[in-house]
Amino acid sequence: MKTSRDFFQVVVLHQRWLTGDVFEISFERPAGFTFIPGQKVCLAIHDISRQYTLVNPPDAADLTICVRHVESGSFTPLLVQAKAGETFTLSAASGFFTYQSIKRKAVFVATGTGIAPFLAFIRSGVRDFCCLHGAFDESGLLYRDEVAEAAGVYIPCLSAPESDGRFWSGRVTTYLEQHLAKDSYDFYLCGNGNMVRDTIRIIDLGFPDSRVFMETFF
Repeated sequence: MKTSRDFFQVVVLHQRWLTGDVFEISFERPAGFTFIPGQKVCLAIHDISRQYTLVNPPDAADLTICVRHVESGSFTPLLVQAKAGETFTLSAASGFFTYQSIKRKAVFVATGTGIAPFLAFIRSGVRDFCCLHGAFDESGLLYRDEVAEAAGVYIPCLSAPESDGRFWSGRVTTYLEQHLAKDSYDFYLCGNGNMVRDTIRIIDLGFPDSRVFMETFF
């Protein structure tokens, strides 16, 4: 149900846990709601609100967000406890972290739930990009199989010690600085603010004439 030009009432459909502290929550899509893949929404209940990026393609029947549960937080526990049929307020979609299709190679750099907008790109048909996907350990490589299948090059980077050689050991910033071929790219950065800051510095020094699109999640 639409309540105004900019806000909608949305009903919880279901939850799905991806890891011990990350889950998806899906809502019934209200009539008249539109968005561009990569855009975010503001979700609110009980006068508390947070922003999340939708992981859906624009023609999806439902609206889904990916959430890291913060037990001491004021909002994510409400999402964890939400039952099917409960109502939240949803803003119209906004933001400019959307895929810009040009001839240069796209490099996606994501950490944590910062993979969410890239998943929306992928589910809308974006392919053959390079993805540097950072996490502490293997369980944190959210949507790994789906991302790897769509990517031309997929580099999972784990900061925790890892000995069996299936993943690159180190941060995404280290891989970018030491191993990515020097060229001009379209970089898309999403995740931890420190990662975004450090990546921009590396790009400025080592990848001239590249374009940078960024969104900081936390």
